[in-house]
Amino acid sequence: MSGNKFQKAVLAAAFGGVLIASGCSPIVNTHGYLPVSAEVDALAVGSDTKASVLERLGEPTSKGVQGDNSWYYVSYTVSTFAFFAPKITDRQILAISFNGAGRVAAVDTYGLENGVVVNLNTGETVTGGRSLSFWQQMLGNVGNFSAESFL
Repeated sequence: MSGNKFQKAVLAAAFGGVLIASGCSPIVNTHGYLPVSAEVDALAVGSDTKASVLERLGEPTSKGVQGDNSWYYVSYTVSTFAFFAPKITDRQILAISFNGAGRVAAVDTYGLENGVVVNLNTGETVTGGRSLSFWQQMLGNVGNFSAESFL
């Protein structure tokens, strides 16, 4: 009888382990739009215009800050595992630059390896004054008050 109970316990533990492991499988989501490479390869630098690119590839994900001479098509994949923070596992950027006449000047592709991490928020406010110790703050105003300021 004890062998039968041991086999049931091992089977239950194995089933529980499989159940727990299946609950921790990563969740993968793809966001954005990247045109088909055959359509991108068909772009002709110097002859295609903004209208032909728009017709062939569709609306870009983003346009350049200064004017309308840079178009970006962005696609990225985010993987989330259990309770950990999501992680970008793949990113593809198609950058199309236009010249002053509105014709394609350059077509570039960038991946995750080309990215640079930029920390825009350090969480600290830098002040221009000097930093005072606890005692300097406590004793700094001794003698600076007059009786008139309290009345």
